[in-house]
Amino acid sequence: MASTDIKPKGKANGTDDLAGLEAGLDALDAVQTHRHPAREILVKKVLPPLLAVGIVLLVWQILVAAKITEETKLPPLSAVWDSLSDMWLKGTLLDVIWTSVSRGLLGFLLALAIGTPLGLLVARVKFVRAAVGPILQGLQSLPSVAWVPPAVLWFGLNDTMMFTVILLGAVPSIVNGLVSGIDQIPPLFLRAGRTLGATGLRGARHVVMPAALPGYLAGLKQGWAFSWRSLMAAEIIASSPDLGLGLGQLLENGRNNIDLPGVFLAIILILVVGIAIDLVIFSPVERWVLRTRGLLVKN
Repeated sequence: MASTDIKPKGKANGTDDLAGLEAGLDALDAVQTHRHPAREILVKKVLPPLLAVGIVLLVWQILVAAKITEETKLPPLSAVWDSLSDMWLKGTLLDVIWTSVSRGLLGFLLALAIGTPLGLLVARVKFVRAAVGPILQGLQSLPSVAWVPPAVLWFGLNDTMMFTVILLGAVPSIVNGLVSGIDQIPPLFLRAGRTLGATGLRGARHVVMPAALPGYLAGLKQGWAFSWRSLMAAEIIASSPDLGLGLGQLLENGRNNIDLPGVFLAIILILVVGIAIDLVIFSPVERWVLRTRGLLVKN
């Protein structure tokens, strides 16, 4: 009886299976981080909000044209457009927007400079957290408009008053966001950093801040929202020619002059500026953070 040579394929098959398993795991871990084409961005990111805005404007126009609501309560779009055109022709539109935007951004940068080290201190020192933590939580829940009257009494009608209101509104959000991000850092990261000599300021710079970046970024976005809201409240309540004409003052002037199209124009400009700052500054930073962490996947 002829003997048949049988090659042991078990080991080879096992090696191939292991290699296939590793390749599959690598494929799962390999997140696509390439940039999307401009057309895809236009369709998925730009078109939906534009479509939503168009629907809102259409409903607005239908309500006015069908006389479902009175023009004294909801002005026609043409009247709002006329107010916008008038400000543009007079050359005051960009000045009004820049007055508020420059204040808001400068106040936010001051809040960032104060809130970041304070957040690190609160997160890393137990006594400071126990003493200051509840106060920061209370300040974050306090409406920013409540700080306008005392700020006016302290500093008068000037930019110092404006920045004070912004800081009191934005700093707690930045601090709490950073503290939340630090609290979510795995202890293994901190121990590894200390083992490598990253302690003190070096540890905060190279380990703590990068690891807490998602929570910190969320706090920054919330801090900007509070900065903008605080500024608008201050400009509406503390109107003065010495402060210049900002968007908040524009809104208040429209109310005083019973100019409903001007009021709606101010509201739209406030909304547009707030959204634009988020899209231009915070959204790219957020995408960069997600991309560097391998979390930005192609939908």
